Amino acid sequence: MTQVTSQEIALFRSQLVDDPVAMEALDLIEDCEGDLEDAAMTLAIKAGQEPERANAEWLDALAKKWRGVICESEFREELLNNSILGMMAHIKTIPTFPKILATPVLIYAWKQGVNNFCEPLDSIKKYEV
Repeated sequence: MTQVTSQEIALFRSQLVDDPVAMEALDLIEDCEGDLEDAAMTLAIKAGQEPERANAEWLDALAKKWRGVICESEFREELLNNSILGMMAHIKTIPTFPKILATPVLIYAWKQGVNNFCEPLDSIKKYEV
């Protein structure tokens, strides 16, 4: 279980105050007592998706599916500085990304440690050079 603290929720609320979809996701994370996977699963079902895995596995798989986008260098520094604002704006430009799940996915990647989360892509880039 990935636990999001009330302080972390407050941090993201302050950044995403003008984004009603993100605020809805943060409200749900708060309602789930900070359990990010439970909140993400509820949002997925609400969005019409039918996750067929356990909560923790499903969110991890979804985040990994979008790792290439999340770990883009122009947004990575921002994530390392505890901000998801730029990445949220970028994700909204991707028609196939489920908007309601952007907040939990980005928080999940952030909670894993951005460099740790992006390390598999970094390893691939090292071999490509």
